[in-house]
Amino acid sequence: MTALTLAAAQSVSIAGDVPANIERHLAFMQAAAERGVQWLVFPELSLTGYEPSLAAALAIDPQDSVLASLRDKARELRLTVVVGMPIRLAPQAGVLIGALVLAAEGSLTVYTKQHLHPGEEVAFVEGQGGGVFECGAERIALAVCADFSHASHPRHAAHAGASVYAAGVLISEGGYATDSALLQGYAVEHGLLVLMANHGGPSGGWACAGRSAIWDAEGCLVAAAPGVGDALVVAQRTDGGWSGYAVGL
Repeated sequence: MTALTLAAAQSVSIAGDVPANIERHLAFMQAAAERGVQWLVFPELSLTGYEPSLAAALAIDPQDSVLASLRDKARELRLTVVVGMPIRLAPQAGVLIGALVLAAEGSLTVYTKQHLHPGEEVAFVEGQGGGVFECGAERIALAVCADFSHASHPRHAAHAGASVYAAGVLISEGGYATDSALLQGYAVEHGLLVLMANHGGPSGGWACAGRSAIWDAEGCLVAAAPGVGDALVVAQRTDGGWSGYAVGL
């Protein structure tokens, strides 16, 4: 089996400062590429921070030139990166929570959060999700935060042939035990590698828990960040199964 290396980017976002957050994303991408990572997943709304009150003003068309440096870097590094951004698919359309897949070969694919947390409907509209992505022998399905709180979401991913379920999230200290147990359970139930990329610092008034993690299909912890702060959580699959590690940045 062809080796696959993927990683959760546990980043700390600066509220509303897209240029600064892009620079930090570029640094993460470089660090990931130096470790052989092929797929890198950032937290929910990583480029703006989880800031519902700012989302309407910051929302972009997915093809906006603001993403050019990230797309160029992805091509340069031969790295596929999933970044979080509020988006509009038409000028007068509602704001969606997007996970934008900037592929190593230059393409851009949009995943939109399907399930909103209570209260998010004030700032956002529900999205349509997205397809399954092929990477070597693996098939990767995406989720954004509340998506995974609906059991039908990972089940649909598994039925679509996914072998990896990658979630960009915002999980607070208070919700971490429940949410991480849910994700670990999906790994076992559906035979998936489950990746969870959480914010590494406060965002939108939430004390984020960090502790981004990856579980294998038996529910065993492959790797996890020990706490908050900027970190890469890396997992590699070879013929012997999954192994991993976490490193602070």
